[in-house]
Amino acid sequence: MAAYKIMILEDDPVIRTELRNLLRGNGYDAMAVSDFSRAIQKVREQSPHLILLDIKLPRRDGLSLCAEIRTFSNAPIVFVTGANTDMDELNSILLGGDAYITKPYNTAILLAKIASLLKRAYPTGEQAVIPYRNTILHMESGKLEHDGQQIDLTKNELKILYYLYKHAGKICSRGDLIDFLWDNQLYVDDNTLSVNINRIRDKLASIGLHDFIQTKHRQGYLI
Repeated sequence: MAAYKIMILEDDPVIRTELRNLLRGNGYDAMAVSDFSRAIQKVREQSPHLILLDIKLPRRDGLSLCAEIRTFSNAPIVFVTGANTDMDELNSILLGGDAYITKPYNTAILLAKIASLLKRAYPTGEQAVIPYRNTILHMESGKLEHDGQQIDLTKNELKILYYLYKHAGKICSRGDLIDFLWDNQLYVDDNTLSVNINRIRDKLASIGLHDFIQTKHRQGYLI
């Protein structure tokens, strides 16, 4: 599995570098944002698995950033901040934060909290980013990426593609796909599967992926 991607939103350059080095030294793919006017755009583009966020940032405060991130991402958000009032901590929770750590922070506690949140967010150890044939399937954000373009997937579409990606190069029968979706509490019958496959194909074609999913007569589907 690829390393978990962690994004750092911290305006102090010394702390930003310290956090990035700490995370990289512990096996994470760490990236830092310094242009906070583009913070939301960066989160959308990079789809990090976890975000470290300060409250007091230039141009825009971390609490409002957290609220907007929550409109499109469920990635854990850890506030690492010098703002240490009860109201700041309460607001961070109400707006979607998962943890609140005040500066100066204990690195061991911070790393333990990050590991715990990642384990909770990805409980099965499921591969969060799956590459195949010049595409990347992003499980956490529900997107498929190809040649710099992305499409949004519904829950059913994401699970169908996940199954096909995990069995890439092999024919997947319709029955196996339906059983897999039912096992994941997604109630799909034969007709609904056909509808979903057709919608996926239309979305794939919109970013230049024609015939990505092949139909094998009386056998199933293949990528």
